[in-house]
Amino acid sequence: MQATIQFKLNGKPTRLQVDGSRMLLWVLRTDLGLTGAKYGCGEGLCGACTVMVGKEAVRSCQIRVQDVAGKEVMTIEGLAKNGKLHPLQQAFMEHDALQCGYCTPGMILNAYGLLLKNPRPSSAEIIAGMDDNLCRCGAHQRIVQAIQSAVKGGAR
Repeated sequence: MQATIQFKLNGKPTRLQVDGSRMLLWVLRTDLGLTGAKYGCGEGLCGACTVMVGKEAVRSCQIRVQDVAGKEVMTIEGLAKNGKLHPLQQAFMEHDALQCGYCTPGMILNAYGLLLKNPRPSSAEIIAGMDDNLCRCGAHQRIVQAIQSAVKGGAR
């Protein structure tokens, strides 16, 4: 059923006429052209589709667009500000914390959500916090190093 859904997307008011039961991932990718969030497993198990809703990292393949009405949604496209990469993005680049890059937007936003809750996580807390995001290329060690580096630089 078509409905008007309003929310803030990457800091800008957004208003859509859309079937509210559609998954947020497909609305972002198909209707709004924001392709940073990726389709991975479609079950919320891999984290490739992670976006921020408020201060929570969520799997956009598992949340209906009607469930973000009135909320703030941030995709990877909204993380950099004024043409400058967020410290997490910079750290991922500097530590070569990716290979194919498919999981990277979800990894970065999951790390962003982790650091909002715990600005100074230990290595064990980073590993536990990132455990549900999968990288099939095997860049996990570099990902943890990038997050540690971003923490040292004051990323939040």
